[in-house]
Parts: sequence; structure tokens; C-alpha cells
Amino acid sequence: MMNPLEDRERKIIIEFCHLLEKSKQLFNGLRELPQYGHKQWSLYFGRTFDIYTRLWKFQQLHRAVLDSKYGMKRWQIGEIASKIGQLYYHFYLRTSETAYLNEAFSFYYAIRGRCYYTKANKEDKCELMVKKLRYYARFIVVCLLLNKMKLVKELIKELERQIIEYGNTYDPDDQVEWTVVVDEVKAFIHAEPVVSVVNTDNQTMILSHRLSPLITPPVERSSQMNLSLQEIVIVGSSSQQVKFSELTMDMFRMLQTLEREPSGDVQHIFDESPRSRFMTPPNPQSQGVEGSSKMPNPHKYLLFKPSPTQMLVYLASASNDLPPNGALLLYISADGYVSQNGKHAEEATWGYDLGGLITTSKNDIYRECSKDPKSSTSSKYKELQCFYPGDLYPFTRRPLFLIVDSDNSYAFQNIPRHFGQPLVILMSPLDMPPSYHGQVLRLHRLFRGRTHHTRCSPVLPDEVFEHPTLVHIILDIASVLQLRQRRDSDAFNSMTVYGDGYETGDSDTERSHIL
Repeated sequence: MMNPLEDRERKIIIEFCHLLEKSKQLFNGLRELPQYGHKQWSLYFGRTFDIYTRLWKFQQLHRAVLDSKYGMKRWQIGEIASKIGQLYYHFYLRTSETAYLNEAFSFYYAIRGRCYYTKANKEDKCELMVKKLRYYARFIVVCLLLNKMKLVKELIKELERQIIEYGNTYDPDDQVEWTVVVDEVKAFIHAEPVVSVVNTDNQTMILSHRLSPLITPPVERSSQMNLSLQEIVIVGSSSQQVKFSELTMDMFRMLQTLEREPSGDVQHIFDESPRSRFMTPPNPQSQGVEGSSKMPNPHKYLLFKPSPTQMLVYLASASNDLPPNGALLLYISADGYVSQNGKHAEEATWGYDLGGLITTSKNDIYRECSKDPKSSTSSKYKELQCFYPGDLYPFTRRPLFLIVDSDNSYAFQNIPRHFGQPLVILMSPLDMPPSYHGQVLRLHRLFRGRTHHTRCSPVLPDEVFEHPTLVHIILDIASVLQLRQRRDSDAFNSMTVYGDGYETGDSDTERSHIL
């Protein structure tokens, strides 16, 4: 007859194994869910998180039995915590709520602090070591999104050591690939700071790209302001863009610009360690379509080098999920493709004849074209991989804000308003003056050419650019960054920005050109 104590221990082990297997099944099932839409994923995510909540609390409650009788290892606890961190991170991607990003950071930070993966290299097979490296890569992404740059640099050093140890222990085939990952993140953090700001103690200050009450002036509401930004699609496809994983620099900056800063002191948030707390399961139902109008941040889709067909699917889903007074923002950073049909702008139809944007990888397009170089359809195939202004016509049924960052941005300037809905189009300059250098930026008459200016359709009124408050803000920022240095020279009539200062005239006319 079995001892009652042994029977209790057996039941604990059986229940733990059941929860562990069920959690793995549900987690793997998340890969089959569509990445778009609100209703499809919320129920399944909720079930998965409930199982992991039970599993996490169960192993905490019965740790002694699981250690002594089941032989649970520390890396198994770390794997559960890592999965929970991934769930929180995907909740952030699905809802754009930064609180979930902080929760993901808490679990990743705890894994590192409690050394759950310390003995990963002691296993006979390399699978556990690969999981450890993937954990580091995910942790770095979360830290980047939270602007914890000091911790990112520490993690990079640790990841480099782990990759060397991985190669020495297992002699794997993918060690070079992991080295490329490290090189990518190093290049990313090197390119990220546009300007370094130091305090009075000569310490580098963290600049947040997110919105906060300190940098967002109050807006007087009017009866005409009845639209709110609810859905955002961010596309990063530039071939020369610095990136880490599937996050380009443009995507990284844009997604933060369209989020609100978590409550609390900014500098403290960036430097603090997560406090110990119980896991709080997200409530997906409150983030669904019903509560979308109350979401603190608009919902975002991040697309890295998608095909035009994929873009259309995500745009259709975002448009379908818009509430009655919601607006859609589409940001595209991509290389331009100018059509070779020989038509001039005057005789071309703006929808397709002036070319578009290459959203997929150029290498993939050229590889397909090179399969049959003599075929007359090769050039047409390349055009099939482009995203055209005409592709956006169906989505003008809802309020649309379009930002095009490309060397073919002008192709999007005449999208018609067939349905009478609000439409704003911001287009990047086509090129820069030949005198432009990386260290020196001159804003004078050379920059007044049509192709050197950022454009907007419809055209913004002059009073926006010449508004005294806006001019005052620009000059205040320059003073704070210690970039301001005046020279009385009407002949130069320019503003030159250097690494350590700029010179500007005093006339109001000149200030309008600065803006």
C-alpha cells in the first residue's frame, strides 16, 4: 500500500507534467494564429496565459517536491519564465500597451538575475544552449524598446561570451549566424542616438521618443476634432536600413513616436530594476474592438519587408477594425521603383504608371528575374513586387494618414479622395543638395528647391510653419542642446548646423525657412 505522503507527491508530479505539456501545446498553437485582427487571437491567448499562470504558481508552491522527487532543473524554470516573457511581449505587439512590455522585461530580467540558464552548456546536446542565446536576443529587443541602453550593452557582452562558449563546446554550424546577430545589434545601438545629451555631471541622458506630458502641449478641443488615431501599419523595407532582427531603425523610431510614455519618472524607468510581483494576467477582452476607443495607444502592425499582398491583407484588417470615428495611419519606408513605360507625369495615370515602392527584398526580386533573363515578363514580374499608389484607393473609404519615406515618394502625391474622407499625405524629399554632408547641414537658399523639401498633401498653411510658438520651441531645443551660436551676417543668410553649434540670422523670414 502506497504511503499517503508518496501518493500526494505523485499527484503533484502528475499535475505538473500535465500543466507543462498543455502549456507547450497551447504555446505552439499560437504560431498558427493569424497576425492580424483583434477577435481571432484574444481567446486563444487568454487560454494560453491562464495555463502558464497556473504552471508558474504551481511550481512555486511545490518547488521542494518537484526538486527532490521529479528532479526539476533550474533551466526548466527559466524556460517557463522565458515563455511567459514571450507571451507578454506578444501581448504588447498585439495591443501596443507598454505595460505588457514592462512585464516581459520583468521576467527576462529575473531569468538573468537568478541564473536559470547558467548550466546550459553542461548538457550533452546543444538545444538548451540555443534556447539561451535566443533568450538573450529577445531580452535585447525588449530592452531596446524600453530604451535601457546601458543594460543592452551589458547583454551584448554577455551574448558574445555565450556565443564563444557555444562554439567551443558544441562546434555548431550556426555560430557565424549568431555572430552576425551581435554585429547587427552593435550597429543598431551605434546608429540609434541622433544626438548625445549630457547633464551637468557629464553623464549621458536617455532621450525617449515616446509621448509624455512634458513634451506634449495641451490641445484645445473643437467640434471639428472628432477623429482619433486607432490603427497603425508600419512598414520597414529600405534595403540599406540598419536593423536588428526584423526591426529597422525607421520602424523602431516610428513605433515609439506613436506610443505614450509609461507613467513615472522617465530617467528612473530607464534605470530601474523590476520589482518583484505576482504575475498579472492580461485581459485581452478589454483590449478588443469594444474597448479600442479607450486604448491608451493606437494598435500597431509592424511589417518587415512584406509582399504587396501581405500589406493589402493587413491594411484591410486594420480598416475593418476601425471604430466609427477612427483613423488609419500607414508609414512606409522603402526603396522606390520608377516605371520604365516612358510616360511623362502629365500623361501618366497616378495610380500605377509612375511606379511605386519595393516592399519585398530586392535580392528576392532579382533572383526570380534572373531565372529567365530572356523572358519579356521579367520586368513585369519586378513590377508585381511593387506597392503602388493605386493599391491604396480602396482604403480611402476611411480617414487615412499616409507617410511615405522613399526616393519615389512623389508618386503618391495625387491619390484621389473618391469617397470624400479625410486624407493627409506626407512625402519625404526626393534628394538632398550636392553640398550636403553628414557633419554639416545648411538651411539656406540651396535648400529652397522643390525637391529638397518635405511635402504634404493637402498643403499645410503657412501659419503653421511661421507660428511663433513653434519657432520658439525649435530655438529652445537648440539652446538646451547647446547647438546655438549667433553670428551677425546678413550676407550669409543661412543656418549651419555643426557638431558643436549652429549659426543663424535673426530675421523672421529666415526662421520660417529653418522650420
